[in-house]
Amino acid sequence: MWKIFDEPCGQRLRPSLIKETNRLRVFGEIKISDQTTEKLKKISPPTIDRKLKFHKNKISNKRSYSKGNNPLLYQKIKIKTIYEQDRKDPGSHQMDIVEHCGASASGTYACGVNFTNLAFGWTETEAIMGKGQENALKAFIKIHQRLPIKITEIHPDNDTSFINWHLVKFCEDKKIVVSRSRPYKKNDNAFIEQKNSTHVRKIFGHLRYDTEKEIEILNDLYRNELGLYKNFFQPVMFLIEKKRIKSKIIRKYDEPKTPFERVIKSESMPDSVKQKLSEVYQNLNPAELKRQIDKKIRLLFDVHQKKMKNLISPFKKQIPNMKILG
Repeated sequence: MWKIFDEPCGQRLRPSLIKETNRLRVFGEIKISDQTTEKLKKISPPTIDRKLKFHKNKISNKRSYSKGNNPLLYQKIKIKTIYEQDRKDPGSHQMDIVEHCGASASGTYACGVNFTNLAFGWTETEAIMGKGQENALKAFIKIHQRLPIKITEIHPDNDTSFINWHLVKFCEDKKIVVSRSRPYKKNDNAFIEQKNSTHVRKIFGHLRYDTEKEIEILNDLYRNELGLYKNFFQPVMFLIEKKRIKSKIIRKYDEPKTPFERVIKSESMPDSVKQKLSEVYQNLNPAELKRQIDKKIRLLFDVHQKKMKNLISPFKKQIPNMKILG
């Protein structure tokens, strides 16, 4: 009867024992004698709790020690805090997923796989449909192919889009180290969390993108104008000192430099990479890049608005005064 009434405490179970015992006997749910029935109707709440203590502990222990998804894989991947990650290693990167789900997380929608370098701030992004593991791996492979910097380590959070055998096997074949953040500790991925804001949210907002056309426009921007504009012409600053003086925290940053400039001035980067990036830089016009970015963002918004009108039009016929909010 405790199971039937959703495992309540003794005080809440006692009224059910008094009122429902006979009815449950009639339905054939319990088979007990008349003597036991009378005892159930007279039992006190403390006695109920005492009699059920063993069963409550048994269920509690089962919940506490139940294994999560892929426990072996999570044990295999080392946890690193933000202070344990090597920020001077040119091959160390953080990665995360940004959802373009709008106000609802139901159904399938576009997601951005965001990838940033800890030493230079170089950032690449790839849009995919949904958060599937295979799609996330395909996005990572595309970023890996076009990234000018060799990847030696990736550091995602605990999202199963990244912590899965598909990605781990690929990284093992490419000799890439995989580490992960502590659960519910976003500060361990502080660099990529900042890029999620500056490189994705600030540009594309919080609208819902869930069509192939929208993903095509997103990737066109990420792979071309937006990626070039951010990495070659947007300076970034790195924190080099932080100290507390009484109640104030004093932060000191290095000189603002673009990711491209940091790569060029790095002694650890090969000359061939610097030469290729310099050739790309010489042919870039930042004003034209900005115009193309604005143009494609307007196109994306127009596609989104057209999609919303098509979705709402059947309802608008029923409600003539309905307005579509941007």
